[in-house]
Amino acid sequence: MFTTELGEPLYPDTVSQLMAKLIKAHNEPKDGRPVVPLPLARLHDLRHIRATTLLLAGVPVHVVAARLGHADPSITLRVHAHVIRERAASVADIFARAVEGERAG
Repeated sequence: MFTTELGEPLYPDTVSQLMAKLIKAHNEPKDGRPVVPLPLARLHDLRHIRATTLLLAGVPVHVVAARLGHADPSITLRVHAHVIRERAASVADIFARAVEGERAG
């Protein structure tokens, strides 16, 4: 949660506007040197990045759901289904390699 100097909550749009300004400032060349540009992102995009990173790192869905404040892991599964499918495919590859390794050994 982001707060003002007085401890009051900031509106999400305020934080998103600040992020846009920071990204724009980062993307401007400094001292004639090119920069690696950052894409525009909203505050909510950071939430998706966090969830995706945790899921791809192998954190169980119910743990990610709890960290995101989802009442039910099915919400997390629905929103991040593409990550779950990618993870399942990589697990299948790992299993196939393990089976092939046992046959070779």
